Amino acid sequence: MPAKRIIVVGHSALDNIYRIEKFPATPTKVRALERLECGGGAAANAAAAIASLGGEVELWSRTGADEAGRSVRRSLERAGVDVSYVPEQPGVKTPVSTVIVDSKGERLIVSEGDGEMPMSTDRLPIHNIEAAGAVLSDLSWLEGTLAAFREARRRGVTTLLDVDLGSGALIEHILDLTSYAIFSEPGFERFVEGAGLEDRLSKLVSKGVRHAGVTCGARGYHWLSSDGVRGFQEAYPVEAADTTGAGDAFHGAFALGLTWGLDDAGCARIASAVAALKCRRLGARAGLPTAAEVSVFLRERTGRGLPEGVFGAGI
Repeated sequence: MPAKRIIVVGHSALDNIYRIEKFPATPTKVRALERLECGGGAAANAAAAIASLGGEVELWSRTGADEAGRSVRRSLERAGVDVSYVPEQPGVKTPVSTVIVDSKGERLIVSEGDGEMPMSTDRLPIHNIEAAGAVLSDLSWLEGTLAAFREARRRGVTTLLDVDLGSGALIEHILDLTSYAIFSEPGFERFVEGAGLEDRLSKLVSKGVRHAGVTCGARGYHWLSSDGVRGFQEAYPVEAADTTGAGDAFHGAFALGLTWGLDDAGCARIASAVAALKCRRLGARAGLPTAAEVSVFLRERTGRGLPEGVFGAGI
């Protein structure tokens, strides 16, 4: 039985990526070794990760009525994402980000927000949520997230938040409608109060989420579930070309695992593998793996590939 469609709500953008040898100690002129233009935005990247793994996914987002917006939608369509609900918005610019990546795969991102975009949710196909397997949001569009999560809660559909520095200030507005709250480490440290990791996770769970977690890059993924289970998933080492979008890929893969009925540990295991594989190539999406690639990767490193029947038969 195939997984149900996932709805992803939030930010889509165009990324201009520059690869350099190393970051200078002081501001100066640096020559790029390589330049790449590609689709970006946390929600859009997560949707592309889901599609690459064979999942069915639709994105609820907004772009400007400009060439950048058309490029964003074309790249998502090529990735297999349903962009029926990514309308052009006249009179506003599609956000464009500049990403500078060094030889170690670390990056500096200078991004534009989409605050000029209309906030209205009137055209969102809220009725689609009834048949969805999960709703994922990066919290960049609060009104759209609230509308989607309220309907998901009413319908008993799982909701998952991707919380980062750019969106964490909004967490209190949506936490009571959230099943899974997964933070980046910087967002977790800034927006969740507590004496340490365990205390912070406990406070999130006490507010009603089913699962609270934090991605810590090469130091793995920590989580706590509402039934008191504490978990840890190691990060799989790879030779990283670019870490941009690794967290987005993690969230997309985690959401897809939930639609297949995997437990939290199973979702974290697959999500960590997908995030690692994404880092192999420059750009947020160029390295996104297929399900077959994930299964081979996991089997080589752990002796165990994807579960039978998950992400397609025979993997």
